[in-house]
Amino acid sequence: MTLLQQSQPTRYSRILAFGAERGENVVTNDDIAGPIDSSDEWIQQRTGIVTRRRAGADRDVLDMSEAAARKALDAAGLTGADIDTVIVSTITHMHMTPSAASILADRLGATPAAAFDISAACAGYTYGIGQADGLVRAGLARNVLVIGAEKLSEIIDPTDRSISFLLGDGAGAAIIGPSDTPGIGPTVWGSDGSKHTAIRQTHSWQEWREDSSLGWPTLRQDGPTVFKWASFQMAPIAAKAIADAGVTPEDIQVFVPHQANMRIIDQLVKQLKLPESVVVARDIADTGNTSAASIPLATVRLMEEGKARSGDIALQIGFGAGLVYAAQVIVLP
Repeated sequence: MTLLQQSQPTRYSRILAFGAERGENVVTNDDIAGPIDSSDEWIQQRTGIVTRRRAGADRDVLDMSEAAARKALDAAGLTGADIDTVIVSTITHMHMTPSAASILADRLGATPAAAFDISAACAGYTYGIGQADGLVRAGLARNVLVIGAEKLSEIIDPTDRSISFLLGDGAGAAIIGPSDTPGIGPTVWGSDGSKHTAIRQTHSWQEWREDSSLGWPTLRQDGPTVFKWASFQMAPIAAKAIADAGVTPEDIQVFVPHQANMRIIDQLVKQLKLPESVVVARDIADTGNTSAASIPLATVRLMEEGKARSGDIALQIGFGAGLVYAAQVIVLP
């Protein structure tokens, strides 16, 4: 019997570099408070957001992804030709096909890299890191570009008080490659589709096509349901990621949760009983909730400000519509 050959596995992987690109326009609470009959004080108390960043009409998810990717490539000392897999997580690429990843690979000169999009909302980046880690260690890829990118300003209703005032635009990139030592812990991930209506579109594209009076589909959320789920059910997931990585809470130096809401971040820190010395990402204050982009954007900010350093052990967790979640412990590049 003929035996098939298999790819030669690599024992470990790590993140080689990050890149970040935020929307260029600063949008204050006062700018958006009127249509939702609110105020700067109410928004800050409820969410911790002071400003959010949004992209101009002439920039889309691909433009921001390309900018973030080029920064990551420069930081890693690589070119597009060194990338053999491109993974883009987004819910705001406005074409069902072709994928954003395939177009991005061409823009970067990464052809013929494998390229595909994933739809995991606010957990999309950590889903991508889990996939990239597996591909590198299985020997199926050497350098994987993972992008979390959103232009959420395209799918908001300015009068919606449930989620729209939270949202911003941006893209974060990470390059994952082989390593002599462990740089990415096991990914703990999953979903609970029974709560799929907690964060949702107002109606489907088909419904909009058949009845244009419904208006452009936008996002809505059941705030109390999402807050309770994220604040309390995500802490055990994060704790499992710590345990599966073979470390303890005392070993964690940096915590980068999805930047959904400052109160959720505070609850997660409390639930996890992390040491006071842990640096906690709070990029949401002036970037807003950028869904799949939020974790890499927040991580880059901490490193640029010197609050997190190369070699630090970081816990990251994404969670959102689906409901879906993914967490892992990483070593910062």
